[in-house]
Amino acid sequence: MKTGLILLAAIFALVFLAGCAPGPNDLAGTVDARGRLPGFWQGLWNGAIAPVTFIVSLFTEKVQFYEVHNNGRWYNFGFILGLSMAFGGGAGGAAARRRRS
Repeated sequence: MKTGLILLAAIFALVFLAGCAPGPNDLAGTVDARGRLPGFWQGLWNGAIAPVTFIVSLFTEKVQFYEVHNNGRWYNFGFILGLSMAFGGGAGGAAARRRRS
């Protein structure tokens, strides 16, 4: 009985997580209303200010967390790099580990 319950919970968790998987961005590679196609540098900037942008986006519909009109992989790479810089990157984790020991 316990094994069946664990298996059922695991299946439910997998189905739930599969529903959260991102789909394709149909607007990637298309220019926005101003004719721009954000790339690496815009992604880096958007990632760096993402913590503040996220909080502001909770209270207003005029601020977006992520630019959907982007050039794809380079924008995503810049966004993740900027986001990691905003949270201290790898150096922040290493410094915290040194403080604990």
